[in-house]
Amino acid sequence: MKSPQELLQMVADKSPCFTELRYHSRETQTVQVQNGLVKQIKSSVLSGVGIRVLIDGAWGFASTSLLTLPALEAALKQAIECGKSISQMKRAKVGKLPEVKLARGVFQLPGYEELRAMPLEKKLHAVREAESKARKASIQIQSANSSYQEIFEDKVTVTSDGASAASKLARSELRVNTVAEDHGQMSSAHQAVGRTGNWECLFNERSIDELSDITAKLSVDLLKAPHIPGGKHTVILSPSIVGLLAHEAIGHTVEADFVLSGSVAKDKIGQSIASPLITLCDSGLVPTAPHGGGDLEVDDEGVPTQVTKVIDQGILVSYLHNRESAALFGVAPTGNARAWLYHDEPLIRMRNTYIEPGNQSIEEIIASTENGYLIDVPLGGQADATGEFMFGAQKVTKIENGKLTTLYRGATISGQAFEVLSTADAVSKEFQLDLGSGYCGKGQPAKVDAGGPYIRVKTTIGGVQS
Repeated sequence: MKSPQELLQMVADKSPCFTELRYHSRETQTVQVQNGLVKQIKSSVLSGVGIRVLIDGAWGFASTSLLTLPALEAALKQAIECGKSISQMKRAKVGKLPEVKLARGVFQLPGYEELRAMPLEKKLHAVREAESKARKASIQIQSANSSYQEIFEDKVTVTSDGASAASKLARSELRVNTVAEDHGQMSSAHQAVGRTGNWECLFNERSIDELSDITAKLSVDLLKAPHIPGGKHTVILSPSIVGLLAHEAIGHTVEADFVLSGSVAKDKIGQSIASPLITLCDSGLVPTAPHGGGDLEVDDEGVPTQVTKVIDQGILVSYLHNRESAALFGVAPTGNARAWLYHDEPLIRMRNTYIEPGNQSIEEIIASTENGYLIDVPLGGQADATGEFMFGAQKVTKIENGKLTTLYRGATISGQAFEVLSTADAVSKEFQLDLGSGYCGKGQPAKVDAGGPYIRVKTTIGGVQS
């Protein structure tokens, strides 16, 4: 019986045009516990092959869930027919893809086998303990929820111009949520962590007990926290908030397809767009932060991933590319083509997006801040192609005369990302990827991570006007 790699190669060798074949098997397990009850234990497996061809200047795509030679040949024929039909209506033809050193071999990230071998019962026990500890931390905790999800990815990518890469990785994420109540006043809090690797790497920064304790304490503390005064303020953004800014408000604007559509980053290569203290990267693997939630060695076009420096000391130096956009811009692809499932076409997507650390400690930055706020624990938000953003933050702490003082209820921060980063005057040496439990949406989901150091900037806080 032939392996997926051999079957895909047979089809690629027979194709009359450029052909990219991607076998993808995804196994997902989910566990959820709420208020002492197991609410969900679910497992699913989805697999198949996506085939994309470039013919007559247009892409054609088809997929099949059957891993047999006749099914693959039929899907190839369908993809070619789709490409020819699209070509007849397409004015701007896709040109020749740039030559690049394509991945060949087996690429398996650490932790895959260990996580697969760990019994589900052990994971369920840990999730139940996390929920129980959070729920019992205070009589004011009214409800608690803990959930765990793991994804095992097995892929084979073969292209007619030389890629032949088999990859395996495991992603996991754990969440703890609590709701506290006091005399009708309610507040909630959450903590989440996501990593690529084994079970243990989930808790490199905080143990599972600490995640429960932090969540419970924050929801109780917020019960009596006052509302924050609105206006423009000096703020210190935590690594998770920095990651949200780097991903949502910067990262999307430099994805080459968005650039071609007219994002704020268009025609700004070589220009200063941030403080000289800011260097921003997007990387398949982060040298100083293993087990990132967006770790990837090979993208879905068979291009090896790399560290792509997007902003270098305040200067925009690169966009994020797949092979097609790289050809249009006359540069090398950056390994940012990703597809969520086998029946999805690869899109330009981020992996791990982060701002590099500086030289000051967070204690030094706080001590040198006379009046401001420390912003932490993101609550999501939105950004658009102009770089304008609005993010929620769950934990906001007042800084007075260099000391942390009053805890405020969550607030929103907003501004234009390039303008806000241009005000950066302090960057910490502490660094963390802290958004690995999140999913990026762009027509299809993608597992990503983001983070950075603590950064002091000026931005607008939404709240009660002072």
